[in-house]
Amino acid sequence: MAAGVKQAMPWVYKVAITYAGMNGLAGSGRLHISMPHTLQLPMPDGDDIVALTLEVPQAMLDDLRLRLAHTRWPERETVADASQGVPLAMAREVCAYWEVAYDWRRCEAMLNALGQFRTAIDGVGIHFLHIRSPEPNALPLLLTHGWPGSVIEFHKVIGPLTDPVRYGGRAEDAFHVIAPSLPGYGFSDRPAGSGWPLERIAAAWIVLMRRLGYGHFVAQGGDWGSGVTNAIATINPPELRGIHLNLVLANPEPVDMENLTAAEQDALAALKRYRNDGNAYAKQQMTRPQTLGYGLTDSPAGQAMWIYEKFLEWADCDGDPRNVLSLDEMLDNIMLYWLPGTAASSARLYWESFRRFSANPVTVPVGCSIFPKEIFRPSRRWAERKFPNLIHWNELDKGGHFAAFEQPEIFAGELRAAFRAIR
Repeated sequence: MAAGVKQAMPWVYKVAITYAGMNGLAGSGRLHISMPHTLQLPMPDGDDIVALTLEVPQAMLDDLRLRLAHTRWPERETVADASQGVPLAMAREVCAYWEVAYDWRRCEAMLNALGQFRTAIDGVGIHFLHIRSPEPNALPLLLTHGWPGSVIEFHKVIGPLTDPVRYGGRAEDAFHVIAPSLPGYGFSDRPAGSGWPLERIAAAWIVLMRRLGYGHFVAQGGDWGSGVTNAIATINPPELRGIHLNLVLANPEPVDMENLTAAEQDALAALKRYRNDGNAYAKQQMTRPQTLGYGLTDSPAGQAMWIYEKFLEWADCDGDPRNVLSLDEMLDNIMLYWLPGTAASSARLYWESFRRFSANPVTVPVGCSIFPKEIFRPSRRWAERKFPNLIHWNELDKGGHFAAFEQPEIFAGELRAAFRAIR
């Protein structure tokens, strides 16, 4: 532990939950399931940081398999492609694997081995991964996920980022990695009231980095993580050295429309398709997250397909996300919504912030990596208006919305290159 960095309190909490049991009523022909839909996680006192060891009760996993086995499926789609959503055959295949072959204990062990912690900020328990580099001069890096992601997205880049020498890199490119779960996501608490937009999350992340004892840091984000990271740069705390984004929100000015390049025309056409045919999920989550939550919290098949559809649409995968992500990896991510029951709470971030989801101009050093299957791919000239201190710009040949998850080597390389100049 480097000097000046606070040591987490050496307490280990296990997930505690009361399981009411499953009782079939004799002669009724009905199966009655009664169980809480949330994990009861410890709330640390004051500014304490406590280590978290997950041990999900087996009863919850049994309940999941029971629900999957009793899924009531709709009829198949009336088209030969995925234009109506996840095709029925694909959905059944994914859920069958989830029911009979998926191993949560493997994922649970991976998370526990990485290093999980909880701390309370503004009355909300925040879950985060914290992995210290063996390199003494490593740069603290704050990674923020989005929807429908989680800290699982980063599990393949943590090793290369924290221990680059082991992965063929240079010691001077090492990072300490801090990856929190957004409020209402994963193993962070669900806020009991409204008032947790991106700006408040950004302020909470600054508190987290100070609580960990870091006197300087850089921040990175995609999806909602891009908005949180931009909000941190807008606050511009003295500890912040720079940011990196893989979802870059920078629109053209009217004058740009007079001489669009071919790439800019393609980017605007893709954004138009998204707005016309790809953002119904966002409108639903922005307007009625509570209503959506009833179905997704009750049905694992429904929760899974609500997320799996985005892997299908947003990953650079030639029409099948299993080409770039394993079923285990995608189900690991889905489990961080199913187990804590965060369908509604995660969607509420859209209610809080989607209407004004944009990027503020900032003066801190900014690096941008544009992946070819990202929802929106602005040009450099548009981005330079928002980010006059643009220190890194690269347009990649492969990868989509889930950059760290899909292309971990490329993603890690982009962060090393972006922040090399400001270490």
